[in-house]
Amino acid sequence: MILKSVNPYTGDTIETYPQTTSEALENIVHKAVEGYELWKKTEASERARKLTSVATVLRENKTEFARIISTEMGKLITEAEAEVEKSALVCDYYATHGETFLQNKIINTEYDISRVEYHALGPVLAIMPWNFPFWQVFRFAAPNLMAGNTAILKHAGNVSGCSLAIASVFEKAGFPEGCFASVLLPGKETQPLIEDKRVVAITLTGSTQAGKKVAEMAGRHLKKTVLELGGSDPYLILDDADINLAAEKCAAGRLLNAGQSCIGAKRFIVMQEVYDDFLSAFKKQMEAVKPGNPLNRNTTLAPLATTLFRDDLHHQVENSLKSGATCVTGGYIPDMQDAFYPPTILTGLKPGMAAYEEELFGPVASVLKVNSEEEAFHIANDTVFGLGAAVFSQNRERAEHIASEKLNAGTVFINDFVKSDPRLPFGGIKESGYGRELAIEGFREFMNAKTVAGNVT
Repeated sequence: MILKSVNPYTGDTIETYPQTTSEALENIVHKAVEGYELWKKTEASERARKLTSVATVLRENKTEFARIISTEMGKLITEAEAEVEKSALVCDYYATHGETFLQNKIINTEYDISRVEYHALGPVLAIMPWNFPFWQVFRFAAPNLMAGNTAILKHAGNVSGCSLAIASVFEKAGFPEGCFASVLLPGKETQPLIEDKRVVAITLTGSTQAGKKVAEMAGRHLKKTVLELGGSDPYLILDDADINLAAEKCAAGRLLNAGQSCIGAKRFIVMQEVYDDFLSAFKKQMEAVKPGNPLNRNTTLAPLATTLFRDDLHHQVENSLKSGATCVTGGYIPDMQDAFYPPTILTGLKPGMAAYEEELFGPVASVLKVNSEEEAFHIANDTVFGLGAAVFSQNRERAEHIASEKLNAGTVFINDFVKSDPRLPFGGIKESGYGRELAIEGFREFMNAKTVAGNVT
């Protein structure tokens, strides 16, 4: 099978890539096992040094890598550059803290010896999506390589150029053969890799449907998985919120990456006292964008990654309107090149509507009016997802209480849009997945926490 990369702005085919052959795949897995046996014995300080080299390669080639990202999946060039820099940052983080995370933990018991040790497991398969084609790979690869595991990347087919570029980063940084490899496969042909007994664990970032399939396959072989899946993040705008700040942050959270983010702001739950003011300010922010060529630094709205994704999103909007929702702005396919979709705001939403129930993967915002905090909490949690959430209030005690006790999500931000950070664990609950990436929690997901205990006399 041939994999194809298409520029979502021009519609032109960038490149075609032959699928990795079964013979090449066998060699990659074999090398990953051999590489693991050597890599796990490499001093942590040397692994950290190699990760620092990765960060250097990323920064030295930021312009080139950002252009690959932008042309393959349509991301704004400024956002693509920031993504490459963030990928370097996560390498710096684990290079700095990895040795500490690897240290034994001494446990006070009645035994002479009582400790927990942390050991790598082996080759880990990463099944990664197209929407953050560098960041989502490096947030997996940096901690696992620092831990002593080796990595096999199965990237989304439409960003095969990014996949090969990432592999070149590790080669340029001097990583030994077998530590990191990229395979080019359609999703439906990933099963043999998942089931290969030499692959010890799988991490996937993608849709809930894909996560369930991978978890089922991995479960049959008792393999550890970490799943970061879909989201429909609720943002609560309380009656004491700074409305201008809320409108600015909510629009930024909704429009980042043209709305193609699992942790993108999607549902805006607004108390009636500030509803009209927020909707007016929010509409102004959403309409202020300038669509165009993502390589142009004056462009502020990029196209969606494919016309198919755009059409699917528009279908969700149309279904919601047919069910009684109101369109405040947007809601149409513009007469522009290929995959653009305008910033769209829907109101009057009710359970059963697509814009109430489903994840909207694009620049479409669902705004809901509520009469009380309790109604706001109910609507916020009335979803199968549980990835991120946010609350806007100028009362710190109130905001912290709601963030801690009332919102069911893996991450809750106060007076800002949800984002990932190497220093903080990241992941979801419910159908947004399980397990954590980043921070020390993510570092130890694919490690053996080995107990060593007993007496020497």
